Amino acid sequence: MPKRILEGRVVSDKANKTVSVLVERRTLHPIYKKYVKKSRKYPVHDENNLFRIGDVVRIQETNKMSKSKAFTVVSEAPAGRKPQEFKQAEATAPVKKAAAPAKKPVAKKETNAAAPKADAKKASAKKPAAKKASTTKEASK
Repeated sequence: MPKRILEGRVVSDKANKTVSVLVERRTLHPIYKKYVKKSRKYPVHDENNLFRIGDVVRIQETNKMSKSKAFTVVSEAPAGRKPQEFKQAEATAPVKKAAAPAKKPVAKKETNAAAPKADAKKASAKKPAAKKASTTKEASK
């Protein structure tokens, strides 16, 4: 018996070695004689995790791989994508670091006689606000 080959679009690639493929069909309605779109999502085996959301793939019926998976991807991988094992090898390969740029000397801040006075003004401005808050609490009691 020939194995079914369907064409669909990948709608999810979150699971490991599995993608969800949405297959749309056009069927003739028996009463209205109009074409109606029918769709179904299939969980499909993707051995190397090559396919991403939006890719158009061809899937083929196979022996059951799990409770729900009975299809595998038969179309070629999109250009520029590598199998997962190559991606892992690239990630673990040592990366040559570029020479660190020379640090610039940090200039010391100049002490200004006006700065302590400004800090004193800020501190004195905060104190009355705190007193007002305490008086409102006493008034509410």
